[in-house]
Amino acid sequence: MTGHPVRYREASRGQTSQVAGFLTLPERTTKPRRRGISHVLDNGMSVAEAELRLSSAAASIDVWKFGWGTAYIDPALDAKLDLLAAHQVLACTGGTLLEVSWQQGVLDRFMDWAESVGFPCIEVSCGSVAIPRDDKNAMISAAASRFVVLSEIGVKSPDTPPSARQWGADARADLEAGARWVVTEGRESGTVGLYDPAGEVRTEIVDAVVSAVGLENALFEAPLRAQQAWLIRRYGANVNLGNIAPADALAVETLRLGLRSDTMGTFPLEDSP
Repeated sequence: MTGHPVRYREASRGQTSQVAGFLTLPERTTKPRRRGISHVLDNGMSVAEAELRLSSAAASIDVWKFGWGTAYIDPALDAKLDLLAAHQVLACTGGTLLEVSWQQGVLDRFMDWAESVGFPCIEVSCGSVAIPRDDKNAMISAAASRFVVLSEIGVKSPDTPPSARQWGADARADLEAGARWVVTEGRESGTVGLYDPAGEVRTEIVDAVVSAVGLENALFEAPLRAQQAWLIRRYGANVNLGNIAPADALAVETLRLGLRSDTMGTFPLEDSP
């Protein structure tokens, strides 16, 4: 047998691997960041699985949303909140939990509970319950004095035709009420709201939201790789992306950096934070 002999890597003895540094990549913002955030959706995973995901991708994860109302019934909530805080990841309640609380007239109790258990963020939405504009403004304003607020625009029903003008107006109103990021509805499926039933981006909605609040303040739910790649190609490495599966966080970072064919060479390398 000829050629170079096979050599196996020696154990690192606990040393931390470093980024190699020989490629020219788009410049990325660093945590804590306002622009370029990756927001993941926890659908009820265990502490062990959350720890596993964070061990490989915590540097790429900014917001960890406890989907829907899972935070209310998660028996490992305290342990997961501690784990997220240790990794400098913002824990956020799901918007559905707030909507149920508003519907039942216990919104103040919900906010007291969220603060007492240690959530730094809450989501304010009206995707399942028709909350009047004035009430949503008041909720965002009240929450912003206690939490980082992510406000969601759009509805979850595929039967409601989206209006770019309305989405732009809602995004502007949410930001003026005190939201830090305005989240565009896309659901876990990526087939409603910002997307058509085939998962294609509704460009006019994206344009309206960015025009209304600016790229830094818009967070696009983008659960599917094609959607993530489309937004990155259009806006660069530091677009805000949400509803990412925790298992995909590192893969999304490769999309941001042009280390996957979907985005390789498609945006300027001088993209700056």
